[in-house]
Amino acid sequence: MMVSKIDRRLLLQSTASATLLSGMVGWPEFAHALSGVGSSELGSPEPFSFEALNVRARALSEKPFAKPVVPSPDILDAIDYDQYQKIRYRPDKSIKLDGEGRMPLQFFHLGKYAKEPVRMHVVEGGKAREVLYSDALFDMPANHPAKKLKDGAGFAGFRVMAPDLKTDWLAAMGASYFRTSGPFNQYGLSARGIAIDTAMPRPEEFPRFSHYWLEEVAGDAQSPLIIYALLDGPSVTGAYRIKTERLTDSRDVHRIVMEIDAHLYARKDIERLGIAPFSSMFWYGEADRKQSSDWRPEIHDSDGLAILTGSGERIWRPIVNPPRVMTSTFIDRDVKGFGLLQRDRDFVHYLDDGVFYERRASVWVEPLDGWGEGAVHLVEIPTNDETDDNIVAYWAPKNSLKAGEDAAWRYRLTWLDDIPFPEALARTTGTWTGIGGRPGHKRPDGVRKFVIDFQGKVFAGMGRNDGIELVVTASRGEVSNSYNHPVVDQRERWRAFFDIKASGTEPVDLRAFLRKGEKALSETWIYQFFPEA
Repeated sequence: MMVSKIDRRLLLQSTASATLLSGMVGWPEFAHALSGVGSSELGSPEPFSFEALNVRARALSEKPFAKPVVPSPDILDAIDYDQYQKIRYRPDKSIKLDGEGRMPLQFFHLGKYAKEPVRMHVVEGGKAREVLYSDALFDMPANHPAKKLKDGAGFAGFRVMAPDLKTDWLAAMGASYFRTSGPFNQYGLSARGIAIDTAMPRPEEFPRFSHYWLEEVAGDAQSPLIIYALLDGPSVTGAYRIKTERLTDSRDVHRIVMEIDAHLYARKDIERLGIAPFSSMFWYGEADRKQSSDWRPEIHDSDGLAILTGSGERIWRPIVNPPRVMTSTFIDRDVKGFGLLQRDRDFVHYLDDGVFYERRASVWVEPLDGWGEGAVHLVEIPTNDETDDNIVAYWAPKNSLKAGEDAAWRYRLTWLDDIPFPEALARTTGTWTGIGGRPGHKRPDGVRKFVIDFQGKVFAGMGRNDGIELVVTASRGEVSNSYNHPVVDQRERWRAFFDIKASGTEPVDLRAFLRKGEKALSETWIYQFFPEA
């Protein structure tokens, strides 16, 4: 991450150059490779580059924030949920940047719940043309209220389709949100361009991607799509370059890899800046099944936060549904990676054959340069429904941005089934809780039992008498009855037990791992326990 004061002289010089370039005439039409829309549905070609986009974002940061103008609000109010479902993008209008349709583009219509227009552009050969809104791009009933919307109104977002146009695998819509269907073609958690003042005692700010530029790199079936975006918000502007590849591994499972260059320009002082943020959903899992009256055993898009610290420690923090809003902070320097994962891939643990929670993607963040001092934040918000995105995770730099400063961040997002590197340590595969004490004895009041399963090749050939030790610590309260043993008839699987007694309403932070001598055998399990829950 690089931070500097904006060089006003450089800004003025760059702005002047960009103005001269934008005034040049005589650019040829796009190559015939672009197909799906006619020339009447495209704006005039203009020079485009990521450098010019940065110049634009810098210049925008020196101007007061202007709220986006909503086109024809009365018409959009009439496009409610039911009316929105009647709108379909025409397959024959899907934009094929390379003419072959490897990554066809379609656009989302504006509506009552998506009123702020986003300007969409396609890029080829260093030139960009805006895709102009027209109701001719969509199928809808003849008396549909959207028929009254004027041409050029803009779109709500875009999506990238599979070549057969039957499903999409990437979508961007609303604020700076984007997501992919991951390795199992099932949408779950979302990423964001930035988070500002999340879980602070004031409303969170949601800057938006107001403009997109989409460019497909020529090549084979796995060549990338480049997404450029202009960020705009009350406190910050930004220029983003997102190189997106849909790859197939040896198991024929898709991984979507995004290399992101994010350049931010602060309009105002920002107290809490969130880099590489995610939003997910967690209602309940195996450890807190009692929180729900639903028939399904578990309901969540992600079941834990994984962190690879700058010092190399592996952390697994199961997500919980807390009694109140909680923010957990994991302080670090040059974090090597973090992500929200869905580790549990067993259908019988969810039993939902409609939304398939076991197929939800995991997402891993890997910084591509040193991020310095800061912390991974995990925000957990109480919920009693699966429709709420109640989980947020992001990196918060120790030194946020002041007005007039800029910063550059580079990182890789990988949407996949599991973390993208070999695991030398055993991993947590399950966490359960129950009444404390021992069977056949009077159960003590106020005691909770925790059971954790670890699995990994590190346990190969080990048995009960091999000196494996469970190390447990608690921020408060009394830990007792701790022990561990291999799980019978389960290969390379180890089970740990302990009881915790604590009173009051403050949460208890628990840590546990397995070791042999001075050598850690497992990742570090961290949990936030609420005695009153």
